[in-house]
Amino acid sequence: MRVDFYQIGDTPAEQVIAGIAEKLLADDGRLIVVAEDEVFLARLDRLLWDLAPASFLPHSVAGGTDDARQPVLLTTSPDAPNLARNMLIADGSWRDSALSYDRAFFMFDTATLEDARAAWRSLAGREGVERHYWAREDGKWVEKGSRVAREEVHG
Repeated sequence: MRVDFYQIGDTPAEQVIAGIAEKLLADDGRLIVVAEDEVFLARLDRLLWDLAPASFLPHSVAGGTDDARQPVLLTTSPDAPNLARNMLIADGSWRDSALSYDRAFFMFDTATLEDARAAWRSLAGREGVERHYWAREDGKWVEKGSRVAREEVHG
């Protein structure tokens, strides 16, 4: 499983989330966006609708009757009623439940930097976990590092 760490810096969270969601949807993927703060999720919902007038990013806040049909679901829970295989952690608070997905995206900023460092270290010894670290440079995402936990061969 792959975990992508995104140090968002001054980049608005909704812009990063929209970019990741658009790429996943283009590949017929599904996504849950997880955060504890329901006010943040409601604001994100509004911002995603207004982000780009020329584009449409189908999504919803969890709790509706159509949750299973939503390609992108904003939620406080790590469960995926939309059968997503991708989880985006939007609040900088790592959840081990992300490891049950095929891919996790972990966004963090200056305020949650220490939590991100702790999550990076905690995943270091996990077999089958690929860690990738991304940061913005000159307006584009640049991979700054990656680590793949490999099975040790004894013999």
